[in-house]
Amino acid sequence: MFWPSEAAVAGGRAPSAGAPVTQTTCISAQLGRDPSRGQLVPGGPVEEAKQALINTDEILKAAGCDFTNVKTTVLLAAMNDFSAVKIYKQLFKSSFPTTAAHQVVALPKGGHVETHAGAVQGSLTTASL
Repeated sequence: MFWPSEAAVAGGRAPSAGAPVTQTTCISAQLGRDPSRGQLVPGGPVEEAKQALINTDEILKAAGCDFTNVKTTVLLAAMNDFSAVKIYKQLFKSSFPTTAAHQVVALPKGGHVETHAGAVQGSLTTASL
């Protein structure tokens, strides 16, 4: 999904809190599901995290994006499964995405891991002040 932004987000008395972005892709609710079967992959949190990121990568490619300019959020059914997020180091050789992790009460289909991502297509530039 592409959301063109037309104006900066106002920050009240502070300077603008956000900047316009012409091409962003938001990806939500990626469980570790095998796309061909629609079921969670076997193997628990690590395999689910790996599959969720593979699914996210496929969506990013289809949108003309990649993991270069991406921010991810990982939802975990149990914070003890946080080590599953270490799979990032195996999938990304450089440019590790910014990531936040949160524990939730439950995930759909009894999953252990769910990812959300936001990506910007193309290069990011910094405006001069």
